[in-house]
Amino acid sequence: MSIYDESMQLHKTLRGKITVRNKMDVRTAEDLSKVYSPGVAAPCEAIAADPEQVYTYTMKGNCVAIVTDGSAVLGLGNIGPLAALPVMEGKAMLFKKFADIDAFPICLDTQDTEAIINTVKYLAPTFGGVNLEDIAAPHCFEIERRLQDIGIPVFHDDQDGTAIVVLAGLINAAKLVGKSLFQLKVVVNGAGAAGTAITRLLRCQGFGDAKEACVSVKDVIACDSKGIVSKDRTDLNEEKIQLLDYTNTNNVSGTLQDALKDADVFIGVSKGNLLTADDIRLMAKDAIIFALANPTPEIMPEEAYKGGAAIVGTGRSDLPNQINNVLGFPGIFRGALDARATSISPAMKLAAAHAIADHLRNPTREQIIPATLDPAVAHHVAEAVRAAAGR
Repeated sequence: MSIYDESMQLHKTLRGKITVRNKMDVRTAEDLSKVYSPGVAAPCEAIAADPEQVYTYTMKGNCVAIVTDGSAVLGLGNIGPLAALPVMEGKAMLFKKFADIDAFPICLDTQDTEAIINTVKYLAPTFGGVNLEDIAAPHCFEIERRLQDIGIPVFHDDQDGTAIVVLAGLINAAKLVGKSLFQLKVVVNGAGAAGTAITRLLRCQGFGDAKEACVSVKDVIACDSKGIVSKDRTDLNEEKIQLLDYTNTNNVSGTLQDALKDADVFIGVSKGNLLTADDIRLMAKDAIIFALANPTPEIMPEEAYKGGAAIVGTGRSDLPNQINNVLGFPGIFRGALDARATSISPAMKLAAAHAIADHLRNPTREQIIPATLDPAVAHHVAEAVRAAAGR
């Protein structure tokens, strides 16, 4: 059977991949009176008197909501909340496995920005953090931005999680090819949620007081399905117009191939089979290729190497150098929860990226980033994030 057939059989057999288990058994009347009425009144009164006590007496401090509207699920597109549920269950499994965090899928039957924002606000008392997931651009930007003041960290993994892991891989890849980050010319193909966040992080945008700790690449040229995002375009939405404040400093216009000329790095968060070996030959010597479209990369590694690439990463688990968000989000939330952070700051994101990169003590061109299933990565990331949060 193919991996898809095996997955179908697994899901059918399990009928869902997660469950809820009690931390203690309820066997006696005394047990019942302590976990429920009348004894439960005591912690309720303590929390009513001091809301911070909710972290002492309930699950809140170790609980994350995985919120989606099903509008941008993996490479499947707008398949809706029901069809998104298997993905959110899988994400909850990864939270538990790598960071021992209890996470719950919250699949919303709305794609209205205001409704999603309000729903998350209403749910916030139950959770210690919110992982926004598989929400399409451009409304994902506004949703995340407007939920930064609800008292718990809200993090859109498709944006910031992807960007953090990409930066980690790029830190090690640049060292291996003998190039400085601040001299890199980067092409990011895909100007949606992930591409915009990658671009912002690589150009140190929105870092505020933490900007001194961030090393910006020399330039980023962003591309979408119509070519280079430039000032000559008249069809750009507000988010893409804002990209021009810190990208494409020479206002290059044209196709993706025009963008690739003499570029050091290609980062693809778009669709499969876009590039050939001839396209890679347009790039600078020792080019770094992160072809992250799933399940089919923008270019397969053998084709990229044929064109002269020095290092190639993809999003696939069956190929070397898998750039996967699971290296980031479990440890990021573990550190944020442990620090009782109210948001995930730029400094915390940067700390996570460097922790992932540093975890691999002897990177090679075939392994520029830790293995996805390395259980120690999340602990390393959590420590760095907690320290960056000041706790």
